[in-house]
Amino acid sequence: MDIEHIRELIRLMVDNDLAELDITDGESKIKLRRGTVSEASGMYVPLSSSAAAVPPVQPAQQVGSAKQEAETASKAEEELIEITSPMVGTFYAAPSPDSDPYVTVGSTVGEDTVVCIVEAMKVMNEIKAGCRGTIAEICVKNAQPVEFGQVLFKVKPS
Repeated sequence: MDIEHIRELIRLMVDNDLAELDITDGESKIKLRRGTVSEASGMYVPLSSSAAAVPPVQPAQQVGSAKQEAETASKAEEELIEITSPMVGTFYAAPSPDSDPYVTVGSTVGEDTVVCIVEAMKVMNEIKAGCRGTIAEICVKNAQPVEFGQVLFKVKPS
């Protein structure tokens, strides 16, 4: 198989929102998979649920001491859902250089909201939020290289 054939298979996977593709043609065999590996279980999680919600942590009652305020800030950080990169590539915040970004801090997102593009091998992969909430933090800059599993956004669940 040549690289162009593999690129076309990847395009078909993205266009049809396929999580896995396994093809055998004579002695040639290719297996493609989109998604992430769950840190908790070590098992494969399909792309559509790669940003699965983290169970919310109950916020601590504020009493006023500096230590408790720091703990409360830490708990609030733990409540955020992380949207991670499902692949190695280049992060793009907008569909084109002269367009507005898909989301900004404070934007409300739904599970199917496109939040960015990660380009891999000249294929533009739209990344969906996979959760509901408000963008609390954008963790990467436009046109920055990203790694598999790298946190792209932090979302305050709604």
